[in-house]
Order: sequence, then C-alpha cells, then structure tokens
Amino acid sequence: MVVGKAKRDQSLEELREHIHRYYIPLGRQFMVLFPEGGFLHKRREVSQRFAEKNNLPKLEYVSLPRAGAMKVIMEEVGPRRDEGASTSKENSKRDNNCNQNNVKKIVDTKAGDSIEWILDVTIAYPDRIPLHLQDIVCGTRPPCATHLHYRLYPSSEVPSDVEGMTQWLYDRFIEKDKMLEEFYRTGQFPTRGNNTMVRQVRQDNLRYVILHLFFIASTFLQYKIFCELWSYLW
Repeated sequence: MVVGKAKRDQSLEELREHIHRYYIPLGRQFMVLFPEGGFLHKRREVSQRFAEKNNLPKLEYVSLPRAGAMKVIMEEVGPRRDEGASTSKENSKRDNNCNQNNVKKIVDTKAGDSIEWILDVTIAYPDRIPLHLQDIVCGTRPPCATHLHYRLYPSSEVPSDVEGMTQWLYDRFIEKDKMLEEFYRTGQFPTRGNNTMVRQVRQDNLRYVILHLFFIASTFLQYKIFCELWSYLW
C-alpha cells in the first residue's frame, strides 16, 4: 500500500514537472487525461470493492476515477491556479453568480496558458467488447461501429479543493455509467435534441504493415548505431 501511494505521488510530481518543462513553454493547447486509470477489465473489481467500502455507487460500465492528476493539472494550468485552493461550495457560488464573467475570462487567456474547457468523452463498443492493444497494433479486429458521446464543461466549473474535485469527477462517471447502461439497452446514447453525427473511419491494413516495417527498421538502425558507438568508446 505504501509503495503504491509513493509511486502515485512520484507520478504526480513527474506530471507537474512535465507541465512546466514542456506543456507551458511549447504553448500546448490540449491535454488528454484518463481519470479511471487503466483498462476496465482490470480496474472494475477493484473499483467496486472501493465503492462498497466507502459507501459509493458500484459502477458496472466504468470504474471510479481518481482526482490526483486532474488536481495537478488544474493547480498548474487551471483558470483559478493563482487564487489558491477554495472549497467546492465557494466555487459553486462563484460560478452561479459570475458565470458569464468566468467564461469570458477563460476565453480571453492566451493559448497554452490556461485550460479553458473540459471535453468529456464516453465510448461505447459493440456488444460491450472494447478494443484491445493487440487489435490496435495488428489491425486484426473486423470493422465495427464505435460510438462516442461528447460533453463540454467550462473548466471554471470544477471545484479547486480535492474533495469537491473528486465529487465532481464521481458525478461525471456516475452519469457515464447510466448513459452506457441506456446505450447497451437501447442502442443509443441519451441526447438532447437531434445532435447525432455519424462518421465512418476505415482501417487500412497496408498502412499498418508499412508503419510497422518503418518502426522495425528504425529500431534496428538505432540499435546498430548504438552498438557502433559502444564499440568505439569502449
């Protein structure tokens, strides 16, 4: 348990360092975060035990998220990073009273200087069978329709304190679980109005072969260069 916590703390510090060394100096505008922390088939049982122990909902289609990485990101490049930590109640009150001002403020910030929006993506797979790493690498899975549901939130909506941020994430993933339950029951995500867009993406096996050959050749070339340097120096 101690080793696991120490490793997580180290990862969070490495993330903080990465933000200041690369993300901010290079003016990056996007950051991808997986709060659930891994593959569902590996995480679901642990997540459900944690939920039962802490009197939280036991989710079937997703796992409970962790707020550590999101906390680091919001502290370093969030819209309220200079204001210090505040309670979720204070944030809620501020958002309700000054929503328009907050939105204008985050839109006016320079690119890469502040996280403006959070795009929440929920993915549904045919027959509840997700893509596996070997499917992606080898391109062996037959063509199938993968459904994505998008929701957009102003980053100023996220509470600054750990408790409030964790609860905000829990609420989003509880909603995800309900949406996926409806999708696998009806074949459609719950939507407000007619805002469904269908786009077909085709996988090209020849492209996979060319890319793999390139990476194999590149790895072999780097290995040969390393061996030559090693023999020259020693």
